[in-house]
Amino acid sequence: MSALDREGVRIAYDVHGAPSDALPLLLSHGYSSSSSMWAPNLAALSADRQVITWDVRGHGASDSPEGLERYTEAASVADMAAILDACGIAHAALGGLSLGGYLSLAFHAEHPGRVGALLLFDTGPGFRSDTARAQWNRWAIAQAEAFDAEGLAALSTSSEVRRGAHDPKGLALAARGILVQTTSTVIDSLRAIRVPTLVLVGADDALFLSAADYMASRIATATKVVLPGAGHASNLDAPDAFNAAVLAFLGGT
Repeated sequence: MSALDREGVRIAYDVHGAPSDALPLLLSHGYSSSSSMWAPNLAALSADRQVITWDVRGHGASDSPEGLERYTEAASVADMAAILDACGIAHAALGGLSLGGYLSLAFHAEHPGRVGALLLFDTGPGFRSDTARAQWNRWAIAQAEAFDAEGLAALSTSSEVRRGAHDPKGLALAARGILVQTTSTVIDSLRAIRVPTLVLVGADDALFLSAADYMASRIATATKVVLPGAGHASNLDAPDAFNAAVLAFLGGT
């Protein structure tokens, strides 16, 4: 993997495929996963465009620095921008699953001029309600406490999260600093999105079906796809159908 030095923090990334006239695609993984989760999709998606995958700080091959202040949503968005800069890419499609989808929305809110399309997989836009956000944050902190107490034994059994080597201390810090949410900025930005947007969710991903409906109803340019037989890791549960849906969407952008 290639890597950037972000103020002493190594951020690992990979570039797949060759430069072309097609819009490049930056893919971001879910919490406690890594860029290796995209393995079943890369050959198809990078056949005619560059696809960049990366590991969020605290995950996979990226560093897990000490200090909670090194783990923030803003730092993650800045890491994404720095990776695009390092690849010489000014304008890209941004896609991600779960936390990666949320970070893609956060990137668009911060850098709308750099985003040509959004691909939101099994994800949500955060919460406008303080009560709902507090409930989410209690869950995020519980993940951190589990990694503190149990190490990598606390990894969930969902298919995407056991891919890649992790530092449990990094995962705990990422939960406390990146997974938690402090504002409604992302959900408030949905109506301002004007770029083509794919909202894709597995039919069996019960926790995110309503979030997919909500985003599709608020984003004027959204196309919603529900993949039969897929759960939260839709790209792994139904890779052929996932790849076909993504390629069909990108072909129309």
